Amino acid sequence: MADVITAPAPARLPVVGSDDTFPIHRIYCVGRNYADHAREMGHDPDRDPPFFFQKNPDTIVADGGEFPYPDKSEDVHFELELVVALGRGGKDIPEDQALDCIYGYAVGLDMTRRDLQGEAKKMGRPWEVGKAFEFSAPCSALKPAAEIGHLDGGRIWLEVNGEVRQDGDLNQLIWSVQESIAYLSGLFTLAPGDLIYTGTPAGVGPVVRGDRLYGRVEGVGEIRITVT
Repeated sequence: MADVITAPAPARLPVVGSDDTFPIHRIYCVGRNYADHAREMGHDPDRDPPFFFQKNPDTIVADGGEFPYPDKSEDVHFELELVVALGRGGKDIPEDQALDCIYGYAVGLDMTRRDLQGEAKKMGRPWEVGKAFEFSAPCSALKPAAEIGHLDGGRIWLEVNGEVRQDGDLNQLIWSVQESIAYLSGLFTLAPGDLIYTGTPAGVGPVVRGDRLYGRVEGVGEIRITVT
């Protein structure tokens, strides 16, 4: 039995300090997971339970790459995030075992067609057209947790053309990394190769062609992307 088409190569992330790569299974994103960002989007962080949306694995853009400004939008926003890469999965993972599932960490951007997302919200429709378009998930190389440990705080910030636009700390997460993994595993069966974009601090805003984005998470690394 043979495939009737040539299967596309799986999306992968490089691993810092080695020639190894990390094959990506799924990409989950936590919505409105910093209090200040929830407020700037018009929501009460004290009342909202965690919620999630997905991007496709092939929306990954490697660090140092280009983000082509997408069609059908005139308001594309940056959202800098800590990315968690799972080396183990499971269903209904206890919170006190969630960190054991983590292979490593990276720095990512959840690029968003904000105008299309806004239209979808008003009409009660899914967010895919605003969130899951091509090239919408730039991500740095992974740093293994075995080398850097697990993070309970650390500065996270983004510069656009040298100007700081987002600046927060991982200790401001409404739902911690382990809480997010545990909650998400009650909704989906998580698997090795899953990425979790853990949410963005306040300060999100639009990009234009020619912008140069530089993001960093203390203890993890950095990402550089050019809007083309």
